[in-house]
Amino acid sequence: MSSDRPGPRAVARAQTIADIKRIGREHLATQGAAALSLRAVARDLGVVSSAVYRYVRSRDELLTMLVVDGYNALGDAVDAALIDAPDDPATRFRVTARAVRDWALAEPAWYGLLFGTPVPGYAAPAADTEAPGVRVIATLLGIIDSAYRRGLLDSGVTDPAISPRTAADFATIREQFGLAIPDRVIASALTAWTTLFGAVNFDVFDMYGRDTFADRAEIFDLNVDRLLHLLGFVVPQPDHVDRSVR
Repeated sequence: MSSDRPGPRAVARAQTIADIKRIGREHLATQGAAALSLRAVARDLGVVSSAVYRYVRSRDELLTMLVVDGYNALGDAVDAALIDAPDDPATRFRVTARAVRDWALAEPAWYGLLFGTPVPGYAAPAADTEAPGVRVIATLLGIIDSAYRRGLLDSGVTDPAISPRTAADFATIREQFGLAIPDRVIASALTAWTTLFGAVNFDVFDMYGRDTFADRAEIFDLNVDRLLHLLGFVVPQPDHVDRSVR
């Protein structure tokens, strides 16, 4: 009688790889990505270094595993936050932005591997990292596209002056993600994407200065509100900061 369950050897292999990645993440937090070493991972795993190479061929392969897992962990955090969010694009944009920030603050070293200083000598292979790497931007684009299709964006925003090459790039993005948004909205979405992650970077890497702002969460929410206006969302301004949807 056949079974789809993995055998003991496959289970043991999967557990060892999970342990290697877990230790690799611990080393990210304590030593940084540039210092990641399979020899050090093997030492903490309690095996000789040659044994680790049966599971992970190189430091770069381990970094790629951690990058893929990081993008997926961030994407999963965003997806989980959106499950109970109202069917309102502006609210869903805010929820997505806050989920990115919350995950980044909870996993600063992991976030740093994805969006911080590049690791010298390492280039993430697009074939492995592109699909998980675009999960969050795909979610944001989907929210913006939904608002556009429902007539919730201000149509008075002017079209940008862009070259034919950039127009072609925008057309590719529209096709890749199945979007209806015009060039002017894609241009604003591009600014929103880079500004959002810039704001998260300022928090994670303490780039504001330790004593500049007493309430970093409120500063982040102000940034998000400005991005909504940039995108053309017509949303009322609350009399106070509303953090009830987080």
